[in-house]
Amino acid sequence: MEGKLKLYGFNNLTKSLSFNIYDICYAKSAREQHDYIKYIDSQYNSERLTKIMFRVTEMIGAKVLSVSKQDYDPQGASVTFLIAEEEAIASGGKTPLPAKDGDTIVAHLDKSHVTVHTYPEYHPETSIATFRVDIDVATCGEITPLKTLDYLIGKFDSDIITMDYRVRGFTRDVAGKKLFMDHNITSIQNFIKQETLENYDAVDINVYQANLFHTKMLIKEPDLKNYLFNTDIYEIPPKTRLEISNNLRKEMIEIFSGSNVF
Repeated sequence: MEGKLKLYGFNNLTKSLSFNIYDICYAKSAREQHDYIKYIDSQYNSERLTKIMFRVTEMIGAKVLSVSKQDYDPQGASVTFLIAEEEAIASGGKTPLPAKDGDTIVAHLDKSHVTVHTYPEYHPETSIATFRVDIDVATCGEITPLKTLDYLIGKFDSDIITMDYRVRGFTRDVAGKKLFMDHNITSIQNFIKQETLENYDAVDINVYQANLFHTKMLIKEPDLKNYLFNTDIYEIPPKTRLEISNNLRKEMIEIFSGSNVF
């Protein structure tokens, strides 16, 4: 971190990032919808999610102490990392317990963590399938998860993105003054590349007095051919293409706004 603060003791601030993405798809038949769920489960199973989370922890300068992962029936997966700052390890951080045998690896770690959960679903009457990923990163000390945003957006097909960032607690400088924030931030968008932001409409809702930051993003110009599962766009009549495009956009706007469009 540039211009490091001189603190009295450990940095007690807790920084929490909640990152949620939605990927929308048109899957016409029941078979296509079923195949879409199988495709998502294979593309974003616990093994691949674990690799993504390892990269996230590397980017924030943390050490993984333990991993718990699970694939679910009929669909979905979860991965949890408990992590620690490198300096905490060097100064005598908690020692992880041994992992248990079996399909699920479980252990207890230090006080920071990274979790990811997937939620594939579809509605048989609308032919629209939705894949949601929830990622939460909670850190203490100097680690901040905001630098991982561009990487996470790039790792998933993101039509709608919602992000919440909160800094809690306080630490002290060497003079004993309370510090409720140890880095500059006016918007989560400050930590996302401009070329990424250009593809989305973005809205901020921030409560600066409480160190609460919320940003949501909606893809600007979806290309229909990227939303058809196992279907060639040229096999669909123009009028039907327009109807599908409108239904997909309606679904995106409802998720983005958090309300139903009538």
